[in-house]
Amino acid sequence: MPFGIGVLVTRAIWVGAVEDGKLGDVLMYPAPGQVAAELKALRPDQILAEIRRMVATLRNGAEVAAVGAGFPGIVRNGVIEDSPNLGQLKGMRIEAELACVLKEDGIAAPVRVVNDADALAAGIAVTRATGERPVRVWYLGDGVGFGHYPRGEGIWEGGHSVVSLDPKEHFCGCGGLGHLEGICGHRAMRLRFLDMEPEEVFAAALHGDARAAEFVKRWHRALAAATATSIHMEGPGCFYLAGQNADFVDLKLLDLYVHDMVKMSPLAGSRFEIVPTSHDLALIGAAAGE
Repeated sequence: MPFGIGVLVTRAIWVGAVEDGKLGDVLMYPAPGQVAAELKALRPDQILAEIRRMVATLRNGAEVAAVGAGFPGIVRNGVIEDSPNLGQLKGMRIEAELACVLKEDGIAAPVRVVNDADALAAGIAVTRATGERPVRVWYLGDGVGFGHYPRGEGIWEGGHSVVSLDPKEHFCGCGGLGHLEGICGHRAMRLRFLDMEPEEVFAAALHGDARAAEFVKRWHRALAAATATSIHMEGPGCFYLAGQNADFVDLKLLDLYVHDMVKMSPLAGSRFEIVPTSHDLALIGAAAGE
């Protein structure tokens, strides 16, 4: 039976087999136990070559019904228009080039490429039969992604929402001032606290460090502000939190700040949920072509 293949490219490359909305075997580059590779240092053709290799290994000659991939950045009409986290991919006609290399291995299945956070939102929609619309996801990683399902017209780069008017807030990977990513992104936190890693900052806050505690409040208020903006634009609902830094979230504090920012009664009732297996869900969403 043919099956779909999902691809996710973020801090690493994952390729998984998906059938009937369920994830099967998954390959990863670098493989677990291998020396970590910095994807920013790889040329676009090298990234495509790794995807091609893993797809070939995973399918082992079997028929493939569809291939879907999630990449960071602004992805529209099969083109990566910009990608601050993987700058070497900017302008790449990723859908066409991925389809071309896979065709050399006998895969003529349709190929679709979307934003990685959108793939995650689609995966949540596919695996949770709640009928919830829209599905909105904050992906808290090196940067901050905003996933939205169903996908629509527009950019949807919610991680670059302006949440501060302070001109000193310049840590966003895109270079913009006052962005959510410039406060909540992992890279931004490392630039801000050159003497501590992000996990050390949050631990220090719990132990009474005033500087760290003040930042943790700012971090939560920034995420609440971007969420409140989405609520005011699209209405209330569940916001899913995923990524390496989702564990930093104090759900009660975040909910309190959102409540302070959203006061109109028709917009009340939003909630947050942490998603622990975001890579698996993103592979499912990518393969579904949603």
